[in-house]
Amino acid sequence: MALNLSLSAPPIRSPQQPLLRYSAKHTIVISSDRLSNPKGTVSRSSSRGVVTRVRSSLDTVGPTVKVGQVTEVDKNTFWPLVKAADDKTVVLDMYTQWCGPCKVMAPKFQELSQKYLDVVFLKLDCNQENKQPLAKELGIKVVPTFKILKDSKVVKEVTGAKFDDLVLAIEAVRSS
Repeated sequence: MALNLSLSAPPIRSPQQPLLRYSAKHTIVISSDRLSNPKGTVSRSSSRGVVTRVRSSLDTVGPTVKVGQVTEVDKNTFWPLVKAADDKTVVLDMYTQWCGPCKVMAPKFQELSQKYLDVVFLKLDCNQENKQPLAKELGIKVVPTFKILKDSKVVKEVTGAKFDDLVLAIEAVRSS
């Protein structure tokens, strides 16, 4: 016997972090047998000596956006995460592992993600696997390229390792 529950709660708001939304799918499996109680389950003995085990697993529903850190994306996860960001500003760093200026910008991009907690920071390795579908769709010609999105639309772009230009672009989109 299995009981599936879908749970969602009102958004959480704290002074340190922006609005967070979450939902979860919780599956509870109940089975009766004469096996011993495995670790991580809840059991109850009945009058007949039958053990009832209850196992549960908590699975996150859909993509989740994280603030305060940089999230690696690929051709399959990029658009779902952008949509999950809702009305937040999204900054995408498109880089390659062999690019020197990309390596210089990486720690600075990480610092920005910790400074702007109302912005979602994503990074995409423009290797061969991602290059064709997503990088082509986004019009990437050079790396690093930073795309700034609002409401799932690209509103600003910064090409090259221009940290000051990137900060100005983020600030402009955040204030608009």
